Amino acid sequence: MRLAATNPGGDVTGKAPELCRLDAGTLCRLIARRDVSAREVVGAFLDHIEAINPTYNAIVSLRPREEILTDADAADAALARGEAAGPLHGLPQAIKDLAPTKGITTTFGSPLFADFVPTTDAIMVARMRAAGAIIIGKTNTPEFGLGSHTYNPVFGATRNAYEPARTAGGSSGGAAVALATRMLPVADGSDFGGSLRNPAAYNNVFGFRPSQGRVPSLPAPEGFFSQLGTEGPMARNAADLARLLSVQAGYDPRAPLSLDGAARGYEALLDADLKGRRIAWLGDLGGHLAMEDGILSLCEGGLRHLTDAGLVVEPHVPAFDFETLWQAFVTLRHFMVGGKLKPLYDDPAKREKLKFAARWEIEGGERLSAYRLYEASTVRTAWYACVLRLFERFDYLALPSAQVFPFPVEEEWPREIAGRPMDSYHRWMEVVAPATLSGCPVASVPVGFNADGLPMGMQIVGRPRDDLSVLQLVRTYEQITPFPAVAP
Repeated sequence: MRLAATNPGGDVTGKAPELCRLDAGTLCRLIARRDVSAREVVGAFLDHIEAINPTYNAIVSLRPREEILTDADAADAALARGEAAGPLHGLPQAIKDLAPTKGITTTFGSPLFADFVPTTDAIMVARMRAAGAIIIGKTNTPEFGLGSHTYNPVFGATRNAYEPARTAGGSSGGAAVALATRMLPVADGSDFGGSLRNPAAYNNVFGFRPSQGRVPSLPAPEGFFSQLGTEGPMARNAADLARLLSVQAGYDPRAPLSLDGAARGYEALLDADLKGRRIAWLGDLGGHLAMEDGILSLCEGGLRHLTDAGLVVEPHVPAFDFETLWQAFVTLRHFMVGGKLKPLYDDPAKREKLKFAARWEIEGGERLSAYRLYEASTVRTAWYACVLRLFERFDYLALPSAQVFPFPVEEEWPREIAGRPMDSYHRWMEVVAPATLSGCPVASVPVGFNADGLPMGMQIVGRPRDDLSVLQLVRTYEQITPFPAVAP
C-alpha cells in the first residue's frame, strides 16, 4: 500500500476540533465532571482522524465508528451511575501494533500476521482498558518494530507530522504522529533501540522510556532475559506522561523482572526546584558518533534554557570504549530479537516474507556462542558501573535523540552520516544504545527545528529507577522552552 506524499498545509492542530487540542489531563477532568461526554470527545477525535489520517497513515486497524461510540456511551453511563472515573476514563486510545489487543487485529507490521486477532490483551493494554481508555484501533509500526522508520508491507509508511515527505521515525512512529497531529490525546509505545525517543524527537513530542522493569510486558517467553525492551508513554506534556505511566507501571508476577511499586502520585509531584542540579552533556561521545550538522547545536540551545533556569551543564565524555559498547548492544539484540523470530525463519515459506532486518538479526543470533553472550553482558555491566560513577558527580546525562534529521520517507535507512558509512540498518541510531544498556529512565524532549523545519530532540537520562526525577526535569523544561508549543 502506497500513500501519496501530500501535505495538507497549514496548522494541523488549527484544523482539529477544539476538544482534540486539549491535553489528556484536561479531557479527563472535563469528562469526570460531566462537562463534556465521552461520546463528544471520542466523536471529535474520530472526525479528526477521518479528516487527516489519510495523509499521515498513523492509525491503522480502526474499529467501526458505531462500535467505538457504543463504548463511549458505556463510559458515560458508568459516570451517570456514580462510578469512579479512572485516569484515562473516556479517552480514545490506539495501541501500538506490537502489543496484543483482544478482538482487534494485531499485525506486528508483518504480512505473516495480517489477519491475527488476539484473544487476550497485553498487560499494558488491559491496564489501560481498566483505567477507562476506549481502544479505537492501533498505531502503525515497522515490521516487528525493527528499525527507526515506520513502514511495513501491511499498511505502508507513516509520514512525519511536520513534513509528510519525511519519515516519522520508529518504531513508535504511528503513535508519535497521531499524538503530534492531535489524533490522540496521549499515546503508548515501546522502546528497545530508541523507539520511544527517536519518533518523539522527529515529531516534536515527549517520549519516556521508563526504568527497566517499571512497566511489565507480556507475552514474553524470554521473561528472565527480557532486560532491553520496555513499553512506556508518549505525550505532549510531562503531566500526561506521568498520567499514562501511572496506568502502565507496577509489578505483575507474570513478568518476573518487573519492579514493585507503581508510579501513582507522580503527576502531583512534577513541580520541583531543580536549581543547582548538574547535567553532563555527552554530545557525540567525543566524536565517536557521526552527527548530521545542526543537531548538536540545537541540543546545546535546549540546554541553555536549563542553565538559564539555574541548572548546571558541563560537557563531559566518559572514559569508555563506545565501539565495544555498541558491539555488545548488537550481540544482545541478536540474542533477544533473533531468538524471538527464529521459529518464523525456520519455516522456508515464512522466511521469504521476513524483512531484511529480521533475517539479519536471526542470522546474527545463529552465529552466537554462550561465551560471546557472556562477554557482551560483562561489557554492559562495566558500562553500568561507569554510569553509576557519572551519577556520583551529575544528576542527569544528556545527549541527542537521533544522529540525523527526518530523512525522505522512501529511504529504507540512512547509509551514511556526515560522510561516515553506517554498517547496519540501525547503526545510524547508535546514540540511543548507551541509555538502553544502562537500564536507566530516559526522556526525549524537543529542542527545536533545523532550517528546513525538521524537528529534533534530546535524551535526558536519570539515575537508576529515579523515573520521577526525569519527569520533573521534563516538567521544568516544558515550562521554559518554546518548542513543545510549535504545532505541525
